[in-house]
Amino acid sequence: MNVDYINPFLDATINVVETMAFIKPQQNGKPYLKKREDLTKGDVTGVIGLTGHEKGSIAVSFSKKCILRIIKGMLGEEKYYIDVEVRDAVGELTNMIAGDGRRILSLKGYNFEASIPMVIVGLNHYIEHKTKGLIIVIPFKIEDNPFFVEACFESPVQQ
Repeated sequence: MNVDYINPFLDATINVVETMAFIKPQQNGKPYLKKREDLTKGDVTGVIGLTGHEKGSIAVSFSKKCILRIIKGMLGEEKYYIDVEVRDAVGELTNMIAGDGRRILSLKGYNFEASIPMVIVGLNHYIEHKTKGLIIVIPFKIEDNPFFVEACFESPVQQ
């Protein structure tokens, strides 16, 4: 995977969450490689496929407490469970993160198109990235509530 692909999506994640929910996420530890068979650590995940310069996908997986905190910042209302409105917000956040990351990448000459985001709900769910590349996970937190950005692209790691 070309490491140039990762940072734009991390910057986009911080920018979108901060802009939409008025909360600045913080990186929560070092990025790591995820095994394909591992379950995600979140309760709700938005996944979006990417094509163009290369095939790949981005997933943003939120703990329940984290996404409910983001929703409170976005909508100004308290939610207590992951309902249709929360799932829709996860899809839209994923779409905005992918869009902003793609915008940043286009400035570097990498052009990507995105699919429609898919949202998966449930503790210990599995995310199937469609390419066979490495899956890099970047942990974030809002207050003490974790969320994770996963990136998977077709090519081998390049420095």
